[in-house]
Amino acid sequence: MRIVEILLVEAPHKPGYMAKVLGVIGSFGATVEGLNAVRRLDKDTIWEVTVEYDDSLSIEDLFEQINQLPETCITGKSDRVFNRHKQGKIQTISRVTIDSLEILRDVYTPGVARVCQAIQQSPEKIKEFTNIQNTVAIVTNGTAILGLGDIGPEAGLPVMEGKAAILAEIVGLSGVPILLKEKDPLKIIEIVEAISPSFGAILLEDIKAPECFTIEEELIKRVNKPVFHDDQHGTAMVVLAALLSATKQSGVDLKEKVFGQIGLGAAGMGICNLLSEYGVKQVVGCDLNEDAQKKLRSLGGNPMSLDEVMATADVVVATTGVKGLIKPEMVREGQIIMALTNPDPEIEPSVALENGALFATCGKVVNNMLAFPGLFRGTLDAGVIEITHQMKIAVSETLSNLAREGALVPASLNKDAHDKVAKAVYNAAIKQKNEFL
Repeated sequence: MRIVEILLVEAPHKPGYMAKVLGVIGSFGATVEGLNAVRRLDKDTIWEVTVEYDDSLSIEDLFEQINQLPETCITGKSDRVFNRHKQGKIQTISRVTIDSLEILRDVYTPGVARVCQAIQQSPEKIKEFTNIQNTVAIVTNGTAILGLGDIGPEAGLPVMEGKAAILAEIVGLSGVPILLKEKDPLKIIEIVEAISPSFGAILLEDIKAPECFTIEEELIKRVNKPVFHDDQHGTAMVVLAALLSATKQSGVDLKEKVFGQIGLGAAGMGICNLLSEYGVKQVVGCDLNEDAQKKLRSLGGNPMSLDEVMATADVVVATTGVKGLIKPEMVREGQIIMALTNPDPEIEPSVALENGALFATCGKVVNNMLAFPGLFRGTLDAGVIEITHQMKIAVSETLSNLAREGALVPASLNKDAHDKVAKAVYNAAIKQKNEFL
């Protein structure tokens, strides 16, 4: 895991002193991300040095080496990531300023009773007189947090807060983390169904496979509002967008090629499902888990061994979490390979290209943050109760069309891209709604 720390270093204001500090940092294999002179003293300068390093590094040894330099010392340090998480990343704020008794009586008792009665008589008015259409439940039981595994719901809260912060900043939605101390799929389904009236949509997050499949499928049947498991479909939408861009740049028709998925967990199965819906005719995949193989077969795919997938597929996506799983000699001439495990992929893109791949990339490019904010914004604005494959494909095609020349997808913080994704989802949802009517 990569760690970022900020050091305050006091050194003489003379040529060569700060260079020695940077030399020590480099000798330990760490990277300088930022360097600023923050204060000039009589004879010294205090520098702010932002350092990125692998958690295997003995950082205390690095600090000791800097402190041993002539007239130089570290006067302070802080962890940038932990600093940004202090006191949490989200809060609930009022849209109405309550600064008079009149306003208080209107927004709370006794005035609010009239609004309650109006919703009781016409339930659809809840969308007009509450914030429900801007509210998303972010539900986890902490069994598949990032690449950390089953660390529990409390330890997963920073991820859920991060998701909520993204929804708020990017598309103006209120994400509410819901932590469930429960692993029984049926009980999770019942709990989420029971609390669903509080929210406009349900975002399932970091729930391990295969339970996640059952939970999502059953909630879609039971809850009369959008339900979406981001680990499956968010990754799948951005992968499809990246593949559309890669095949376009390579002059390849994705639908006519054999697609191979290495790793059939939540993300891998979501990718297979979406690519099949998009129109890819041949999908093969591999996983050590027999139930995962059966699920792929139920989707119309063909389970194989790793060697067979690499020997058969023209386009390969890997989501296994296993560094170096794809050996250089497995790569075939002309393959497109996306090894998405972070921080260390199944095969480095440069190695894949050296061994004949037509195109190769890694997981740093494929970020599901590009998909889920606009998807939820467009879905809630359209007022539909289900997120369909057509809406997901609209996300992928929009992201691919917005990618700059030579890129696979737009930048994650491109707000215009998120707005256009939301609009594409809205249009696809309204079109389907009208066709149904």
